Order: sequence, then C-alpha cells, then structure tokens
Amino acid sequence: MAYFNVQKLFARLQLAKSDGTYLKEINRIEKQDLLLLDDFGLQPLTATHRMDLLEIIEDRHGRRSTIICSQLPVSNWYQLIEDSTIADALLDRLVHGAHRLEMKGESMRKNH
Repeated sequence: MAYFNVQKLFARLQLAKSDGTYLKEINRIEKQDLLLLDDFGLQPLTATHRMDLLEIIEDRHGRRSTIICSQLPVSNWYQLIEDSTIADALLDRLVHGAHRLEMKGESMRKNH
C-alpha cells in the first residue's frame, strides 16, 4: 500500500523526472496493491499533473485498487481537470465501476 498527498506526489514525480528516476517511480506506484491519493482537487492541476495522473491511473486501471480522497465533489472533477480529452480519459477510468462514499457532517478535526 502507498499513501500520497496529491501535491506531494506531483512534486516527487517532478523531482524524479529531473534526476532520471521517473519511470522507476511510476513503476513502483503501479505495482502497489492499493494506492491512496489524498487531498485531490485542493489545487488546480497543471498540464504536467494531468498527464502524470493519467499515466498512473491508466497503468493501474483494472489491475490494482486506487482510493482518491477529496473535499471536492466528483461532479466538479471534470472542471478541475480542465482539459476535456484528459478529463474524459481519467474520469472514465476513475468513476465508472467505482465505489463512491460521500461523507457528510462536521470535520473530525474540529476541537471539541
């Protein structure tokens, strides 16, 4: 199992591209039985982020489990991704056949 904050994952992949270890890192992520991506949608996706995410999801689709946690409703993900071709490809792989849990209520982080 691997856990990543999405923004830190993108930073990690950018560093891997600069030091020549990108394919090794992508292959390591692909092989994880469970990948948990947290805080998806807190910041806009750059073109590079979109392509990195598509590559990860494409490699894992139908083979491994992926959990995406977001405070942004799934109905807003298409707009977040911005590029309609990539959005179609990503959401086709992520949403169709997925189990969605939508949480309601106050934050568990609030002080009582």
